[in-house]
Amino acid sequence: MPGSLTPNMHKPFLKLLIAGNHAECSALIQDFVNNRITITELYENIIKKALYDIGEMWEYNKISVATEHLASSIVEALLNQLYDKVISENKIGKIAIIACTENELHQIGIKMVGDVFEMNGWDVYFLGANTSTTELVSFAKTMKPDILAISISIYFHLPIFESMIKAIRQEFPDLIIIVGGQAFLHGGQEILSKYNHVIYKPDLESIDLFIKNLNQKQNGQKLIIG
Repeated sequence: MPGSLTPNMHKPFLKLLIAGNHAECSALIQDFVNNRITITELYENIIKKALYDIGEMWEYNKISVATEHLASSIVEALLNQLYDKVISENKIGKIAIIACTENELHQIGIKMVGDVFEMNGWDVYFLGANTSTTELVSFAKTMKPDILAISISIYFHLPIFESMIKAIRQEFPDLIIIVGGQAFLHGGQEILSKYNHVIYKPDLESIDLFIKNLNQKQNGQKLIIG
């Protein structure tokens, strides 16, 4: 199955999610893993695509809020189920703080980002949905992260997102900030050009490559963008 991923490969999983069939969703995900699809490929090409489709179906009133919430609940449980395949024993001594933009309630995407960091040996602190700017900055002062990753799903939250970036920059002028999320499908990337070391990554595979490149460059030195 490696290399055989197709554009609609997520459709059976999507159908099971909409039906709320947790057991069959779990079995299908395990089947993908058994057929040697990497966790990053699984997240990006199966789970993420299914969730994007569900979000669009909800937006156009094709499914109920309850169905959308149930699907999200199932996926979060599946991510927890996969954690033993995510955690790496080869820790590199680098810290990533992972959070959603303030007022954002969708945390699955950024949780998958955190898992990609963990697979690459990073220590990850996942703050989840609706992280207040004040609390994020305060926690970062305590933990002194090497990277901060922020997700934004709702396009209309871009002003809140930019305020968050400004507040972080005041305290951490050189900290690398990786940003992403469904909101950027509708625009907003021009905001990022105002700030140094704020990097948009559209998918998990590009994040994984970025992390691997950083890991190779470090040799125990401070993170830089090269």
